[in-house]
Amino acid sequence: MKSHLQTLLALLVLLPAALFAHDKTADKAKNCGCECCKGKETCCCREGTSATDAAKSDPAKRYPLKGVIIDILVDQSALLVKHEAIPGYMMAMTMVFKVDAATLKAAQKNQPITGTLIQRGEEFWLEDVKPVPAK
Repeated sequence: MKSHLQTLLALLVLLPAALFAHDKTADKAKNCGCECCKGKETCCCREGTSATDAAKSDPAKRYPLKGVIIDILVDQSALLVKHEAIPGYMMAMTMVFKVDAATLKAAQKNQPITGTLIQRGEEFWLEDVKPVPAK
């Protein structure tokens, strides 16, 4: 069972890069239907450079992120986070983010968070992670 979970988590790590590695013109012709794309002919979530191209030109590009911690992956120094769409960069999805030791220690399952997404090569990191106060 554990090996199946590790395989699934490995796929979640690779999925975002794979999503942006194919023909962008084909993607722009489709509307994904998310909130920011409603009423538009083409998908604004996939405009601009791919995640891989952005990392090559600026390895420290930063994007604000809102999401919920689904799981804490201590052995990988990572969090599994279900996040909202990041317009112009990435659609909403659940993925693994590397974090520092202090963030890992403070993280709690089902906790809404904000943070800064940074892509370094093929790895996605979260910095400045803060819990969102309950309303």
